[in-house]
Amino acid sequence: MKLHRPGIILILLLVFSVSLHSQEKRLTPFEQSKGKETGTYDEVISFYQSLAQASENIRMIEMGTTDVGQPLHLIIVDHDQDFDFSVSREKGKKILLINNGIHPGEPDGIESSMMLARDLAQGDEEYADIVVAIIPIYNVGGALNRNQFSRANQNGPREYGFRGNARNYDLNRDFVKSDTKNARSFYRIFHKVRPHLFIDTHVSNGADYQYNITHLATQHNKLGGPLGEFLEQTFTPALEEAMAAHEEPITPYVNVFNRTPDPEGFSQFIDYPRYSTGYTTLFHTLGFMIETHMLKPFEKRVQATSQFLWSSMDLLNQFGDPINTRMKLQEEQYNASSDHAIDWSVRRDTSTTITFLGYEGKIQESAVTGLDRLKYDRSKPFSREIPYYNIFEVSRRVTVPSAYIIPQGWHSVIDRLQENEIQYQQLKEDRELVVERYEIMDVESLESPYEGHFRHTHLTTAVIRDTILFFKGDYLFPTDQWGGRFLVETLEPEAPDSYFRWNFFDMILQRKEGFSPYVFEDVAEDLLKNDPALRTAFEKQKKENPGFAESAFQQLGFIYKHSEYFEKAFSRYPVYRLIE
Repeated sequence: MKLHRPGIILILLLVFSVSLHSQEKRLTPFEQSKGKETGTYDEVISFYQSLAQASENIRMIEMGTTDVGQPLHLIIVDHDQDFDFSVSREKGKKILLINNGIHPGEPDGIESSMMLARDLAQGDEEYADIVVAIIPIYNVGGALNRNQFSRANQNGPREYGFRGNARNYDLNRDFVKSDTKNARSFYRIFHKVRPHLFIDTHVSNGADYQYNITHLATQHNKLGGPLGEFLEQTFTPALEEAMAAHEEPITPYVNVFNRTPDPEGFSQFIDYPRYSTGYTTLFHTLGFMIETHMLKPFEKRVQATSQFLWSSMDLLNQFGDPINTRMKLQEEQYNASSDHAIDWSVRRDTSTTITFLGYEGKIQESAVTGLDRLKYDRSKPFSREIPYYNIFEVSRRVTVPSAYIIPQGWHSVIDRLQENEIQYQQLKEDRELVVERYEIMDVESLESPYEGHFRHTHLTTAVIRDTILFFKGDYLFPTDQWGGRFLVETLEPEAPDSYFRWNFFDMILQRKEGFSPYVFEDVAEDLLKNDPALRTAFEKQKKENPGFAESAFQQLGFIYKHSEYFEKAFSRYPVYRLIE
């Protein structure tokens, strides 16, 4: 394994910058400022344009637009100069996709990726079998909104972009609902690249500790199958060893706030599909969200990010073939009639033990509020064994249907499935089909908006087998395809990031018809006379519920709801499961 020392490389560049030749003159804004600045959007794009003009191994292409009107770029570094990912896959190449600047106030990866592309442009034979794809800045609108103050706790650079995009969306919550043009363009990139490994670069908040960098690997139980096992038992330990060998120790993302991570330890962060690595998991891809430590100097954070990228490529060289094999196995194991987990919960009765490099912390009186505050003492570093809760168990499963059927009117959902290259058929004629359907029995929702939605936090459903008339042009999405898992985890209403939870089907939760009490009185009387079962249920409600017994409108409403007059569309989830 080749040793890479970004810090030494940087020092040499700075010392000899006056006498550098043509390639070395293309220094990044980070290097030019001696580790104090990050590039503006225009500077970053210009840097890559100059690389592409100077090297036949680099190509820069536009892949859709963003909410601010600027294009989303993709940089491809390809030793063979094919610049065609399908050709690269046929050749057995390993493909790495790096996403930068999803939160432009966290620019470490922006700078590290520029240096990586420049160094790879020379055609290093050691990495000839790896095709590197780089999104220079994903959140273009946020990058253009530069300031010095929005990252109140961060140690550099001098200026940086803003977390929200041009419409103030947090793009790392938008990978399923895709409210933004950025997300739609990312779909194009991801499905074009189909990487073996995906890395999203960030800077963390939270506790204080000795590490410059932490990793948030996609949760291995949730990833599941041969890939989940390989990630947990082989790839992540090898990555941690490689970073330690380069004198850049790394630990799992420290998922604690306002307390020290010892002695209670901490749990792994579970990356639901709204997040980048949770989304890529739905397409059988290994994912890492790296989080450098915002209290460390910008220079050290960029160096740590660079080391992570180089170490990841070393491991792709080492494990590329096993990863590719397991990706194919993962897809083959996903089929109709199998059980699939759609939600998970952390197990608190079991944990692994990690060696954690932290600082002693204590609670003391705040000079500002006079109340308790947490204070770390960097003069008291420690190395301590602490529990790490990284075992998640399934809290909800579903049986995978052979297909989902969606009436064509629900085009906002259908459009998103098509943009994710989900294969489908359209019915060629009207026909009745025996399906399973859901009735939404109870829903609880957020009281305040979250990323533009009043997301449903809790719901209960009932499954009903029914014969439904579908129409010519309605959509049938088979689950036996590469995006089958994406279908299940977006269309099963109780999945944590389903389209139902994100309000795409809220129209069914509002009744469109009703009754006038003075008219319905006579109808209700006839209904009770002619339906003994309804009368029995009605009398039971009156006996057991005093409020019901005292409300004429509630009583008439009960009869109305249990009659043929009540609208069938109310609370009927309009996505149907084809079992046979």
